[in-house]
Amino acid sequence: MVRFLDICKPFVAIVPDVEEARGHKIPFKEKMIYTIVTLFIFLVCCQIPLYGIYMTDGSDPLYWLRAVMASNHGTLMELGISPLVTSNLVMQLLAGCKIIDVDQSSKEEQALFNGIQKLFGMIITIGQATAYVLSGMYGDPSKVGVVNGILIVLQLVFAGIIVICLDELLQKGYGLGSGISIFIATNICESVIWRALSPMTFNMGRGTEFEGAIIALFQLLITRNDKVRALREAFFRPNLPNMSNLIATVIVFLIVVYFQGFRVEIPVCSQKVRGATGTYPIRLFYTSNIPIILQSALVSNVYFISQMLYRRFPTNMLVSLFGTWASNPHSSQGQSIPVGGVAYYLSPPSSFSNVLYDPIHAIVYVVFVLGSCAIFSKTWIEVSGSSPRDVERQLKEQQMMIPGHRAEKMIDVLERYIPTAAAFGGLCIGLLSITADMLGAIGSGTGILLAVSTINQYVETFQKEMGKEMGGKMFF
Repeated sequence: MVRFLDICKPFVAIVPDVEEARGHKIPFKEKMIYTIVTLFIFLVCCQIPLYGIYMTDGSDPLYWLRAVMASNHGTLMELGISPLVTSNLVMQLLAGCKIIDVDQSSKEEQALFNGIQKLFGMIITIGQATAYVLSGMYGDPSKVGVVNGILIVLQLVFAGIIVICLDELLQKGYGLGSGISIFIATNICESVIWRALSPMTFNMGRGTEFEGAIIALFQLLITRNDKVRALREAFFRPNLPNMSNLIATVIVFLIVVYFQGFRVEIPVCSQKVRGATGTYPIRLFYTSNIPIILQSALVSNVYFISQMLYRRFPTNMLVSLFGTWASNPHSSQGQSIPVGGVAYYLSPPSSFSNVLYDPIHAIVYVVFVLGSCAIFSKTWIEVSGSSPRDVERQLKEQQMMIPGHRAEKMIDVLERYIPTAAAFGGLCIGLLSITADMLGAIGSGTGILLAVSTINQYVETFQKEMGKEMGGKMFF
């Protein structure tokens, strides 16, 4: 029987590949330089506008997912990490459902599986870029023209390949962490800082106001005679970032940092060196930010497909069931919001008052987020090399064992903790994301979770690398 991996193997050769850092140890300072240069390239691509676009207005149909998908409208980073994450999502589901047979103990099969993920990422990039052009995101396709349309697709495909290579560069040992995580964290931090300090002005019917919440606070205190009313407006003004949003962001940030410390430490000892002991930590967020990234990728694709279909066939009943959209009258940029169908029920309620107004929407949204995060977290450990069986193999390769348990019984201890931590951690991540959205945190609850998780990962990576540089302390 011919396997799916074997069918795709000849095509993996055309995928750009970064050679793994083997045979020599890359110094910590050099890794930092690689990471900084990678981030610089990404930020430059976020500012280079696409050539050939014909934009009729400032509307952005995916504005609320830009930070999470590390994308910037109208630039080379239009697609961001969406194609790469979507391909990971699809391949994970196929492998988790055993539709694709992958031997995770074989390094060759793992490398082939990763190569196919990148191949699918390139295919999805081409598909999304073509769909963006045909959907009219850059203007009427008849005005854009065939030549400009092809040029836009080529630019987006080129940028997609850059994202794949930059992410792989960091993961192959040349840098710290993963490109996907650092791109998301950078975009989210930039979004929070901009909404707190933006000098742009808008008139929302209350006179000229600064967009930045902190700047608006000082503006209102200086220009308003009634200081109590000025404070109330600065903390609760609608349709623009306010101080309540900023405080909610800080609170959620601190809560996530607190939960990051929850873990169970399993003692381990060396079979080779007497007295050498350590611990294997199993964190509450065992799969880190992966569940919420995959859930966001799923929702972003649903939103885009729904909007594209609704623009073309607004009267079609099936399209309306998938999602109906309307212009947001309170948006400063004339954005569209889902008002019906599947897309509406997958969107977060914007406030507690909206929960009371439409409790069914809130219930469906909560069930979807919690369920999807738990499922993604539970299945991710099976395809990412972090399942109980994989951890047992890693410990045995390092000649480590759990005191009081025979080597063949270590799996029982690991299976007691790891699947529970993965599923429950996924639920907690989803719950934190929902809570942050309800509180109105800047950058969305999903965004803050991703930023905090990524920053925490980089702090831990920094500590590990410094530990290795200073004498090789044993870390897991």
